[in-house]
Amino acid sequence: MRNLLVEICYNGANYHGYQVQANGITVAQTVQDAVEQVLKVREPITGCSRTDAGVHANSFYFHMKTERRIPCENLIKALNCALPGDIAVLSCKEVPLDFHARYSCKGKEYVYKLWNASVKNPFLEHLAAFYPYPVDEGRLDRAAKDFIGTHDFTAFCAAGGKKMDATRTIYDFTVRREGDLVLFTVRGNGFLYNMVRIMVGTLLKIQEGKIPFDGIPRILKQKNRALAGNTAKAEGLYLNRVFYDDDIEQTEKNPCRDGDEGFGKGIE
Repeated sequence: MRNLLVEICYNGANYHGYQVQANGITVAQTVQDAVEQVLKVREPITGCSRTDAGVHANSFYFHMKTERRIPCENLIKALNCALPGDIAVLSCKEVPLDFHARYSCKGKEYVYKLWNASVKNPFLEHLAAFYPYPVDEGRLDRAAKDFIGTHDFTAFCAAGGKKMDATRTIYDFTVRREGDLVLFTVRGNGFLYNMVRIMVGTLLKIQEGKIPFDGIPRILKQKNRALAGNTAKAEGLYLNRVFYDDDIEQTEKNPCRDGDEGFGKGIE
């Protein structure tokens, strides 16, 4: 028996999230179909997280146990031939049998992309959220630093998330501009259902003056979802990096703790 850790990336615009669902085509179903086509057996695959409909991934991992002896480099080529153009396999390696794509994870990094211009960009449709109002990225970068640390993020979890301990640790949160794109990058040990999108929505409410610049600590303390901002659109969100033991950078060695967002009702 082999345990393979496979890294993929995908454009989530055409999928009902990562996790297999009864009511729509998902990334996991599509990948599993490709695995079955290549290996001639439908091997179970276990993802590192779940993502909602319309959410993307620059880097996403799943593990798969199989008796097939196909070399990793051949599997990568074969899967990429079998997969549609909006999903690609980036890497594959053998890992210990007890390695788990989700529970062996130590942290994740998300990027939220905001197209901040007076006119929408048709070449970024479904790939970045459109926001035509002024954004002071420097000011929002300073406000985002109030998320850093270990907090109860109940106020930043959407209704419908599983009831669980809402304590998470955010290691870094930056907001920067690249031309008309504003990038919100957040790294933590785990994320609740829609947590990243609500954090971004809260920063935009600060930009609009509807939440005070120093309001994030109070929202965290009061644990009231109604005090935080709207849930930003799914199309701007990307799972950007997944951290395991050998590639954690500036993250504490705590198990990755995702709720539903930590990508059905997904990730985010």
